[in-house]
Amino acid sequence: MITGTQIRSARAALGWSAHALAERSGVSLRTLLRFEQVDRVPPSRSSTLLDVRRALEAAGIEFIGTPEDAPGIRLRRPR
Repeated sequence: MITGTQIRSARAALGWSAHALAERSGVSLRTLLRFEQVDRVPPSRSSTLLDVRRALEAAGIEFIGTPEDAPGIRLRRPR
């Protein structure tokens, strides 16, 4: 799982707008913005959160730590 803070940080690292991430992940903009409003793991269907994670990872984001212990991101080359 990933946190809302990690999603916001990953978007910033990539220079993506929320709209761009919504399009790339297939998740509605409204849902994505709701995810980003919380610092912890957002309440959601795990498949929806996984769609966001996959889109960010495909762009080169690596999620590090766990939601409970030092969650963060690292920018890598895209796959």
